Amino acid sequence: MGHRCNCGNTHDTTELGIGYNLYEKIDKDRIECLNEHEEGSGSKVFKTWEERLNRSDYVKSDIDAELLFNIPFTGDVKLKGLIVIGNEECSPTSVKLYKNRPHMLFDQVDISPDQEHELIIDSHGVHEYPLRPVKFSSVQHLSLYFTGNTEQIEIYYIGLKGEWAPSHKHGVTICTYEARPLISDHSTDFNEISRVIK
Repeated sequence: MGHRCNCGNTHDTTELGIGYNLYEKIDKDRIECLNEHEEGSGSKVFKTWEERLNRSDYVKSDIDAELLFNIPFTGDVKLKGLIVIGNEECSPTSVKLYKNRPHMLFDQVDISPDQEHELIIDSHGVHEYPLRPVKFSSVQHLSLYFTGNTEQIEIYYIGLKGEWAPSHKHGVTICTYEARPLISDHSTDFNEISRVIK
């Protein structure tokens, strides 16, 4: 099924929705949404593809037209795409994306983002913003900074497309290697060697 959005193109939702399943790989209990009007509402915009048009769960900014999401994943993600559905009257107009900057704050959003997009009004959730896989490989944490031109902004859905893999966490291993054995480190007593062998 095709939908025409404000970019002027018609998008096929049949193929598009298959890749937007990374909401399953988000650690929802640890999502942070700064400047949300209602506490805990930020995590509700990460939904299934089928639920993306449900307007009952949304996040609204509190004081200014800005929202900052800190999104932890349960593994390593290679991000490829982003879809955003906002309220047509107070939709965000831009988003900046930052890779692996946990617990980001508003005073840090002036640093250079890994990517940014000007947003269009997309009430059907079909306009995809492509992300550079080279920049967004091995992502354990994603920060999204949304801004708008109205007093407040409202978001219904944030969709993320990509590939997930379990994290490889290795502890530190300390090894000592000998270029040649030191006699002082090894027993030379024949009786002791015989006892160990038995």
